Amino acid sequence: MTDTDELVSVARENSEAALKRLGSSPHGLSKAEAESRWKQFGPNEIAREKRRSGFVRLISNIRNPLVLLLVALGTLSFLTGDMRATVVIFVMVILGVVLRFVQETRADNAAEQLRAMVSSTATVVRDNADKEIPLRMLVPGDIVRLGAGDMVPADVRVLSAKDLFLNQAALTGEALPVEKTAADAAADAQNPLELPDICFLGSNVESGAATALVVRTGARTYFGSLAASISSERELTSFDKGINKFTWLMIRFIAVMVPAVFLINGLSKHDWLEAFLFAMAVAVGLTPEMLPMIVTVNLSKGALAMARKKVIVKRLNAIQNFGAMDVLCTDKTGTLTQGRIVLEKHLDVHGDPSEKVLHYGYLNSYHHTGLKNLLDEAILDHEELEERLKMKEQYRKIDEIPFDFVRRRMSVVVEDETGLNTLICKGAVDEVMSLCTHVEVKGEVIEVLPEHDAKRRQLADQLNGEGYRVIALAYKRMPGGSDEAVYSVKDECNLVLLGFLAFLDPPKSTATEALKRLHALHVDVKVLTGDNEIITAFICKEVGMPVEHLLLGSQIETMSDAELVVAVAATSVFARLVPAHKERIIHALQSGGHVLGFMGDGINDAPALKAADVGISVDSAVDIAKESSDIILLENSLLVLEQGVLEGRRVFGNIVKYIKMAASSNFGNMFSVVGASAFLPFLPMLPIQVLTNNLLYDFSQTTIPTDQVDTDWLTKPRQWTIGKIMRFILFIGPISSIFDYLTFFMMLYIFDCWHNPALFRTGWFVESLFTQTLIIHVIRTNRIPFFESRASWPLIFTSIIIVAVGAWLTVSPLANTLGFVKLPPLYWGLLAIMLVSYAILTQVVKSQFIRKFGD
Repeated sequence: MTDTDELVSVARENSEAALKRLGSSPHGLSKAEAESRWKQFGPNEIAREKRRSGFVRLISNIRNPLVLLLVALGTLSFLTGDMRATVVIFVMVILGVVLRFVQETRADNAAEQLRAMVSSTATVVRDNADKEIPLRMLVPGDIVRLGAGDMVPADVRVLSAKDLFLNQAALTGEALPVEKTAADAAADAQNPLELPDICFLGSNVESGAATALVVRTGARTYFGSLAASISSERELTSFDKGINKFTWLMIRFIAVMVPAVFLINGLSKHDWLEAFLFAMAVAVGLTPEMLPMIVTVNLSKGALAMARKKVIVKRLNAIQNFGAMDVLCTDKTGTLTQGRIVLEKHLDVHGDPSEKVLHYGYLNSYHHTGLKNLLDEAILDHEELEERLKMKEQYRKIDEIPFDFVRRRMSVVVEDETGLNTLICKGAVDEVMSLCTHVEVKGEVIEVLPEHDAKRRQLADQLNGEGYRVIALAYKRMPGGSDEAVYSVKDECNLVLLGFLAFLDPPKSTATEALKRLHALHVDVKVLTGDNEIITAFICKEVGMPVEHLLLGSQIETMSDAELVVAVAATSVFARLVPAHKERIIHALQSGGHVLGFMGDGINDAPALKAADVGISVDSAVDIAKESSDIILLENSLLVLEQGVLEGRRVFGNIVKYIKMAASSNFGNMFSVVGASAFLPFLPMLPIQVLTNNLLYDFSQTTIPTDQVDTDWLTKPRQWTIGKIMRFILFIGPISSIFDYLTFFMMLYIFDCWHNPALFRTGWFVESLFTQTLIIHVIRTNRIPFFESRASWPLIFTSIIIVAVGAWLTVSPLANTLGFVKLPPLYWGLLAIMLVSYAILTQVVKSQFIRKFGD
């Protein structure tokens, strides 16, 4: 029997049978029995996502395939005595790993500060006496006391209750309290959240009191089963998968290229050690060793930008997923809505706004001395009425008839300055209207006519159909009596119906504008809620979301995974969902090729938050929702979502710039190095020259995170597609090879380098460095570089500095050490022509590529 099945079984039994099943009694467990059960069931604690230690996080960063490849190449360089290569390689490894480790540690520490315990103590009956014990010490079979304001400490079966109302918003998404009683559940009851006598860990008591039997504790509770789902390892997101695919693509290039270079040079030049060193240098040159650093710095920069907007980024990779997101699934309560009850309408019996209805409602709630519920608090939010009505000067409370759940109404009696007593009654529509013999219409009191009464009930039904919680308001005037006058339920008769009060959990003021902006960014928004379909549809219409198709949890239950994939594509609103439904919807959308964001704040949102590519929680979220999420919005404004999407796309844009440059450059270098090695009687470039070229080029890339991204590139979601990168490589990569071979021709036939390898190597070194650095500015934008789109100043400066350093090295004191010689003046003139031609040809091919394949 599953934990849920047992809860349903206990709910259907009477109290005595439930106590017998759990081996308990109304006097509670003995101390010895409680200790024995604690050893059996363990502490009443929920699972949490395990926080990785610093050592584990460091090892995880080192296990990156590129890092491991560079470590292997550095080790080989060390073993062959090439210390210069060894130092260069390990500097890059250490820098990339340390940067990522530091940023992830900072983000993890910030997230840890957000975590708080759900509750600390519970009132339990042990040895026939009430005791306060730590929450973690509760065991199945314990008897607990619940009162207003308490957090329910476990999954419990109500044994006795008085006016018990719970807030289950964090579990179900429904903002209004639900009543719980000791009455047995119906024989056909199935949904645990709708069981009338079961209260769940994570809900809290709004009003009333109860004695309850603990059925489930810790990980076996409904809350605990959700928490356990977030403590497991996360699935790889689209960003992680994209980085890994690109990494292995580069490694495959290297696996083909390096052995070919080694064998060609070894067989043609018969110096196998020199061929090996050159092959190792080529391997380092082809390795995009800056990728971990570029990714980390970009993500860190994005995290800092988001922090300035009061957004905590728990997982760095989530920033890019934010930009790649093309579907945002959101809970309703607390995300689209304010998560609190507001008095939206105060209407007379014709449905017109009425100040008198508001005034009488305020008088009732103001003088109500019992525990004020959410509806009372919503009425009392109109604080201006206390002064306007001169409450303390003009009205005096005489008596009150408290609320009970049989009558479903409450009344107060106030005396005005003339000594007239007015009984003001508010409560459930049917109960109050059944007591009314008269009705007030435009200031005139007339008798109730059945045909008009039906229309008034229709008005209340219409408001209920629009998602409002409606209560009726009536009054009765009586002559003043003595101060000892006592009123009772029998005085609630012959009332005058005044009107209706309509309450709602209203949309956030920023919701409509935020949804419009997301739509403009091509992000499709879907609502997933545990609330009912009537309220959900009303709120969606209020915030401007069309409700063309609405799918219920009960319908999802009957669908196969394949059917659900089809259904979710055509549906924008989902209602009456349990957590498992939300998770299934997320997976169905992901299997359709979408990158998913999910925004929620409740316990019931935790599995979906973790399953999504980017989980977003809001400032008021419960602890487990924050723990499941990747991003936490500290400001209660959904407009931050738009900024997050744009920041994610900027981050992705700059990462893609590096990837396009590295991939196309490496692909072009494959043809150049293999061809040169095949027909030249000497090495086309010395190993130290290859490493120096690579190091300088890498430094020119370090400022890519500072670059701007074109505004038109930010207008739609950007996702990883290795196929597109491969197409780009095939189009752009060969261009660099064309100019490499032109350089070979120039050096061999214009400068006669067949017997002057030093001049050949110097010429190719300079051309290779200049063209690779120049191409950054062409590839970084879909527009015409320098004219329609200019790089950031840091990127421009590093490009200038790097090519200047490369030119200077050929005439510097290091020239002999590096194997360089001075280049003739004609070379620089021809190089300038080649650079202009290279930029123009690349721009032409790039434009054709964009027209044919898109970005």
